Amino acid sequence: MPAGQTTTRDDAVDRILDAAYELFSRRGIRAVGVDQLIERSGVAKATFYRHFPSKDDLVLAFLALRDQIWTVDLIISDARSRGNTAEEQLLAIFDVFGDWFQREDFEACSFINVLLEMGREHPLGKASIGYLARIRGHIQELAKEAGLQRTEEFARSWHILMKGSIISATEGDVLASKRAQQMAAWLIDQHRGPDAA
Repeated sequence: MPAGQTTTRDDAVDRILDAAYELFSRRGIRAVGVDQLIERSGVAKATFYRHFPSKDDLVLAFLALRDQIWTVDLIISDARSRGNTAEEQLLAIFDVFGDWFQREDFEACSFINVLLEMGREHPLGKASIGYLARIRGHIQELAKEAGLQRTEEFARSWHILMKGSIISATEGDVLASKRAQQMAAWLIDQHRGPDAA
């Protein structure tokens, strides 16, 4: 879990979630066994299962934590702090991505990873789809604040740029965030003012 991210939960829950966050975000879901999680967290098996009756329960808790730490606390909050207007804040998302892509611990998007690994019909895949929709909701809110037109369509197109830049960065494209930001500026222009309605 990123430094400085502490919680007020029970210590055993925190240790289990710390272990899950590290292992799931780097190695995926199926590659990580319950025994590894128990060993890494240093809790007894009974303690683990008391808090998380199944591995899927733990994955759902991991996804919720990921949403808070990365979507809300990092991406959206940091982008909002980097821009004076909603349009600037939208474009700043790709500056935040650029910093993230350069990190040695860059691990791509856990929601996309879990969705692809588990499939859209699996409960964990469905949960990932829900968190991806929440990201679009944040984008749509910024688009409304910016006075853009057709904000739902805008948010869906913007989200394609976000997801595409993450995949490109995973492939090794060091300019992925800048390329996406340029296309994002064009997208804003297409949704600005009454002529865009």
